[in-house]
Amino acid sequence: MSIEAFDHWERRGRPLYRAEQVRELDRRTIAEEGDGFALMQRAAMAAWQGLKARWPGAGTVTVLCGGGNNGGDGHVLAALAAAEGRTVQRILLKAVDDLTGDARRAAEMASAAGVGVESWRPGLALRGELVVDALLGTGLGGEVRGDIRDAIAAVNESNLPVLAIDIPSGLHADTGAVLGVAVRATRTVTFIGDKLGLHTGAAPAHVGELDFRSLGVDAEAQADLLPAARLLDAGLVGAWLPPRARDAHKGDFGHALILGGAPGFGGAALLAAEACARLGAGKVSLATAPAHVTASLVRRPEVMVHGVRGAAELGELAGHAGVLVVGPGLGQGSWGQGMLQAALQAARPLVVDADGLNLLAARWSGERRDDWILTPHPGEAARLLGISAAEVETDRPAAVCELQRRRGGVVVLKGAGTLVAGPEGLTVCPFGNPGMASGGMGDALSGILGGLLAQGLPLEAAARVGVLVHALAADMAAGDIGERGLLAGDLASYAQLLINPGTGDGHAAATR
Repeated sequence: MSIEAFDHWERRGRPLYRAEQVRELDRRTIAEEGDGFALMQRAAMAAWQGLKARWPGAGTVTVLCGGGNNGGDGHVLAALAAAEGRTVQRILLKAVDDLTGDARRAAEMASAAGVGVESWRPGLALRGELVVDALLGTGLGGEVRGDIRDAIAAVNESNLPVLAIDIPSGLHADTGAVLGVAVRATRTVTFIGDKLGLHTGAAPAHVGELDFRSLGVDAEAQADLLPAARLLDAGLVGAWLPPRARDAHKGDFGHALILGGAPGFGGAALLAAEACARLGAGKVSLATAPAHVTASLVRRPEVMVHGVRGAAELGELAGHAGVLVVGPGLGQGSWGQGMLQAALQAARPLVVDADGLNLLAARWSGERRDDWILTPHPGEAARLLGISAAEVETDRPAAVCELQRRRGGVVVLKGAGTLVAGPEGLTVCPFGNPGMASGGMGDALSGILGGLLAQGLPLEAAARVGVLVHALAADMAAGDIGERGLLAGDLASYAQLLINPGTGDGHAAATR
């Protein structure tokens, strides 16, 4: 694929912005239109439309309004709801007389529409069939405290469905971290520019269904406001994996070598090898501890399995492979150390996962190269960065970008809202499900990545496509057999369907 074609597919991914950038877009729009209140009304109307689309029969609505413009959106929504005959309970965290600017004007509009007010107090009953969260906007930087914290807790404890306006209150708009406590929304309607923090970290547990409304603002027309990231688009899979030539042979699709499976840990390496083969690598070899050879051949005879007692036996085998995957079941003992050292010396593109990453952190802390993909979970990323896993989760985008800066290549930070950082920027995967929280899922991903690299995909494209295939395959599997009890070994066959459009439900099933 040409660079131009690749760029076309990349642009299909929705741009994601930081809160400061969206506020600048807001400011520019108001300056151009000359009326901030008109923009607030458009936002409230979009939120009201989002509410009606999700809960068309709701006759009673509780709206909690904070003191800023997010609260102003809530006041206008309350007026719109009342105008359509809905019963509205409007709860204020800041008295109307203490409001200023457009927020004050919005509150007075709701009062003129006949919507009553109640001041927040602990124990106040939320009487609506659903709750509208208009407490806090994207400007929140510190931990939620006081009455706002109590109100958020009450919303979550009510077990009522919740519509969040722009962002669930308490969620950091840039990082997806919870600032002490955050609303667990059923649906979030966000405006002008989609926010990075709505797609990673704790966000999937708080955002619910995401409904983006541009309000007529073309964010990408602002050439000086480059997106902080982009959402990966499922169309990228088909763009990079078109139908094969009719005269193709296995040599056209590369040779991947999986290095892993220290004594007692053979399953992880085998999961990686099977995923690599299902992704279409022409040949897949597995270098593992001799004790695992028989079981590996019984499970997957198509993989060329080699019992390796130490790194000295790897030379010719590594030399024949085009890409090496090192880490699944590697262990951190002398066997694993030798295998990783041999991989680092092999002058081949690498995928490094699991104990390969732990060994990098412990013994190769200065290693940096441009031809590898590192795939840490937050704990492994923390070891590589010399910080805690909690610090990684506090700002996942910053952590993955810093790790890529230090180590080079491409870094995949796994978890809810997996992040891919490379020389071309940051991307976020919006797919995947909680069923992936089981052993071996990372091994399957490393095999998928190895299979794509073997077939000639550039490093960053392989990382992005691989993360998509991994997540979409898990979504297909969960749709068929459920999330609970989903196994890493279930993914390989679904991944194969996914990368072969027109086979079974294939790609269409994964993107419904």
